[in-house]
Amino acid sequence: MAWRGLHISRSCRLSLADNQCVVAQDTGETRLALEDVAWIVLDTQQATLTGALLAACMEFGITVIVTDARHLPSGVVLPFHRHHRQAEVAAQQVSASDGLRKKLWQALVRGKIRNQAGVLEICAGRSGALRAMAERVTPGDPENIEARAARYYWGRLFRDFVRENDRDRRNAMLNYGYSVMRGAVARGLVAAGLVPALGLHHANALNPFNLADDIIEPFRPIVDLLVWRNSDGGTTGDGDLTLEHRRMLAGVLLETVRFEKEQVTALVASEAAAMALVRALQSGSVAMLQLPEISALSA
Repeated sequence: MAWRGLHISRSCRLSLADNQCVVAQDTGETRLALEDVAWIVLDTQQATLTGALLAACMEFGITVIVTDARHLPSGVVLPFHRHHRQAEVAAQQVSASDGLRKKLWQALVRGKIRNQAGVLEICAGRSGALRAMAERVTPGDPENIEARAARYYWGRLFRDFVRENDRDRRNAMLNYGYSVMRGAVARGLVAAGLVPALGLHHANALNPFNLADDIIEPFRPIVDLLVWRNSDGGTTGDGDLTLEHRRMLAGVLLETVRFEKEQVTALVASEAAAMALVRALQSGSVAMLQLPEISALSA
């Protein structure tokens, strides 16, 4: 099972040899077995990658995340669907009733708010109001409890914080981490035979990752907690992302969460959640949708 990631931040050449990723630099070369690699972040525009390696990454189900000149994630490369029951799973996804979709979205929003509550338990020692909000979410969340919870949450997690402030380094850290997490969620969906473009709630015709943007919601607080821990308890504001920040955020998939009473990495949880969604679609039961959990007891 793939369990590690590769963060490329310096000039190098990546190639394929004996099912290994060969990273060649002036100081020498490093080899990693592709079967162990789950994601690669190309965090420099001075890296070259051979077509043979890229094809092998797709064969091994490795997500490749590309960044722009500002070192911000700008694209994701995923394999074509390789699941042995792709057509069957896709058909179940397409034929899911509107009622089931709304109940699944309810579960995802509740999972997100409960995990936000878990983060506040760890960071501020209080979460009762958020847990009460989670219980008020109804199918489809027509009252937009998700947005109300977000206003409460951000105001208590970070000091002097505005989520839309592009100059705030905490926002840059969050966006970087979310992009890495989104790539992992999309990877899990593809591996489970699902079509990432067909969402449960998100339905933007121009978005190839609508379903990933649904499933990522309860995973976002994993990134939030990592950013809080690496921003002086949520107080650090202005400034650019450093290489150390980007390396730290690229490792978010190795953060530990609780999933079905076990402690697993966020990467494993993203794979398991995708498979749980397939079971929920097959059975028509939202109870089959298991999601990651964050709490002060499991931190």
